[in-house]
Amino acid sequence: MAGIKDVAAHAGVSVATVSRVLNDSPRVSEETREKVQAAMRALRYRPNAVARSLRTEATQTLGLIIGDILNPFFAVLARAVEDEARAAGYTVVIGNADERPEQQDHYVRTLLEQQVDGLLICPTAEATPLVEDCVRSGSPVVFLDRTLPGLEVPSVRADGTAAIHDLVRHIQRLGRRRIAFISGPELLSTGRERTRAFHEAMRACGLDVPAEYVEAGDFQEASGRAIAARFLDLPEPPEVIFAGDNLMALGALDEIRARGLRIPDDVALASFDDVAWFLHLDPPITAIAQPAEELGRRAVRVLLDRVEGHPVESVVLPARLVIRRSCGETESK
Repeated sequence: MAGIKDVAAHAGVSVATVSRVLNDSPRVSEETREKVQAAMRALRYRPNAVARSLRTEATQTLGLIIGDILNPFFAVLARAVEDEARAAGYTVVIGNADERPEQQDHYVRTLLEQQVDGLLICPTAEATPLVEDCVRSGSPVVFLDRTLPGLEVPSVRADGTAAIHDLVRHIQRLGRRRIAFISGPELLSTGRERTRAFHEAMRACGLDVPAEYVEAGDFQEASGRAIAARFLDLPEPPEVIFAGDNLMALGALDEIRARGLRIPDDVALASFDDVAWFLHLDPPITAIAQPAEELGRRAVRVLLDRVEGHPVESVVLPARLVIRRSCGETESK
């Protein structure tokens, strides 16, 4: 099915010009309007709700749709996006998808109706038809933190693969071998990537991963606690529980403490995603830190390049291991 970019190419005009025709802008000459309409007929292009929402005038606003506003990682990310956008003269309108595709679509639709100049989306697990239309219609969109298979969208994200390898090697050097992993959802790109990296790191260190030592949570505190409980109830419980995000780590911490177990003497704990309060726990938590602030800033710059019609490339920044004392270290580093 033809999209707005196909119409623009066929008519020999810009996507913005097609947008103006769709929105009956008086700034388009009659000759150009007829050329675009002829291209639409030739390609059998049918305008959709997304195309009709494309901006005809800059509004100096950007839309940001995040996965879960209660997650400290997304809070830091949103703050960085706001700061960078403000410095460039833009206002950011934020929507919380709460990890639900229908809520994500509600905000996509709402922000398009408000004619934001561009969208930053931390996509939920599903590539919904609305998001697909938004991408294929030529709207300036950048994915943040996550990607969706089958959609060619510039993205800005962190890669934790090397940091997970560093963590597993670090734990092995401390003399611990039985490491269990509370992974994220398989449907999310971040969940898949972290799980794959964990298995690769364990193999590289010659460590076994029993099937019962890996279980998927949903990046929420309750799932972290429930899975940690099942790990600890195993006939041979793990020596280390590695949680795939900070909220699941918090849930695991609650379960460990509820049982009266000591960290790291009875069981060690590590987290993907570092948060400020990890440093203030006793013991402070060893974690993998994502460059959340830099991700937010870079995402705005990539989106603004798209808004201005410049070619852009995806950005991948490395995460890093932050060693503290929750895995049996003798001192914080």
